Amino acid sequence: MTDIKKIVKDKYSSIVLDNSNCCGGTTNCCGPESYTVFSENYETLEGYNKDADYNLGCGIPTEYAQINLGDSVLDLGSGAGNDCFVARAIVGEAGKVIGLDFTDAMIQKANSNRDKLGYANVEFVKGDIESMPLLNQSFDVIISNCVLNLVPDKDKAFAEMCRVLKPGAHFCVSDVVITGNLPESIKKDAEMYAGCVSGAIQKEEYLGIISKAGFTNVVVKKEKEIRLSDELLSAYLTNEQILEFRNSQTGIYSITVYADKI
Repeated sequence: MTDIKKIVKDKYSSIVLDNSNCCGGTTNCCGPESYTVFSENYETLEGYNKDADYNLGCGIPTEYAQINLGDSVLDLGSGAGNDCFVARAIVGEAGKVIGLDFTDAMIQKANSNRDKLGYANVEFVKGDIESMPLLNQSFDVIISNCVLNLVPDKDKAFAEMCRVLKPGAHFCVSDVVITGNLPESIKKDAEMYAGCVSGAIQKEEYLGIISKAGFTNVVVKKEKEIRLSDELLSAYLTNEQILEFRNSQTGIYSITVYADKI
């Protein structure tokens, strides 16, 4: 696979540019199934804004993030602002929400959504998760939704998260992990990488990276197995290979993980 970051940036930029009138909600009209297969319904959550929802997440990290009124919250890979606006409803006027994303199109869309809503305490910053342009010990809570599995160097990403969190702070992220082995044709495909499938690593390896970065009380708050449709798999596998994949011990899961900074 070529430059992973360029692949991800190009794919997510195209989602914004090609779907400016995206319908939001629980439908898959905002992109191919490989991007939206993991998404959950945000429509009942306070702060939800359909213009910010491209169905690109794999959980609802704010559900377990223990965000309090007045907290300073960082959303990694904030996209069009969906999770930021939900977090803003929790922190209130006294809090602050920063969304970090490295895609210009997403930053522009998020700023447009923020301006329409009139939120003075939500800010979107362009930057790389592996080297955040943010001060040490700045945040009470970090959230992220189906993004960290797209980062090539996850050790750097979680180390950076530890750096920008305040002492005693914590994070809650939703992400995609696997058990077993994905077929090579899926692992090597750029589209499936950008769609959070081929970039996923083993569950135990993922949790181990978190502990290694300096976090404690690592808990999987929610886990859901994802079944890829035969229609999607047929773009990468023969019918025989699909059957073999179905009968294997390979599992693809969305997990929501909580951890405290030591």
